[in-house]
Amino acid sequence: MPIVVDLDVLLARRKMRLSELSERTGISLQNLSVLKNGHARAVRFSTLSAICDALRCQPGDLLRYEAGEAPTIADPATTRDVA
Repeated sequence: MPIVVDLDVLLARRKMRLSELSERTGISLQNLSVLKNGHARAVRFSTLSAICDALRCQPGDLLRYEAGEAPTIADPATTRDVA
């Protein structure tokens, strides 16, 4: 997928664990893991806002576009919407 989520990079820079981000945002650890691992098909603005607030970043710090990667058909077993 040409959209890349850099949640792991931001967490490392902030020296924060995914579980701490979950506690700060109220977003389940499972949903954050799906997002971090690149398996999310969609992200709600409220989720993005909560993550940006907790990490003190901009949405562009979290998401980026990589041209040249061919879109693939999503496998419903490995992709999920993130609440």
